[in-house]
Amino acid sequence: QVQLVESGGGLVQPGGSLRLSCAVSGSTFSTYTMNWYRQAPGKERELVAFVARGGSTLTTATSVKGRFTASRDNAKNTLYLQMDSLNRDDTAVYYCNARGPGGSYWGQGTQVTVSS
Repeated sequence: QVQLVESGGGLVQPGGSLRLSCAVSGSTFSTYTMNWYRQAPGKERELVAFVARGGSTLTTATSVKGRFTASRDNAKNTLYLQMDSLNRDDTAVYYCNARGPGGSYWGQGTQVTVSS
């Protein structure tokens, strides 16, 4: 059973930074394509970034380009999302997602709140 556990969320002031982590266990991490999603109150879940098995990335959400950087460490079975220059519109629950031979798996989410 693949398990994903996000961490690193919290309350941050506008302009601040956070680094989210997603620890993956129960399978071979390097065989999974990894994604970061977020869901703001009253909105649909949005794909933020995609990280291929080999580490190449694609930031899909226009609003975060140039501010968010996704990466992975296959040796540590961990996915990361570095978030800089945060603003109130980034307030959401952030989820990591793994897609691979066994299917699609989700973490429980971590809350990010941007507020002064």
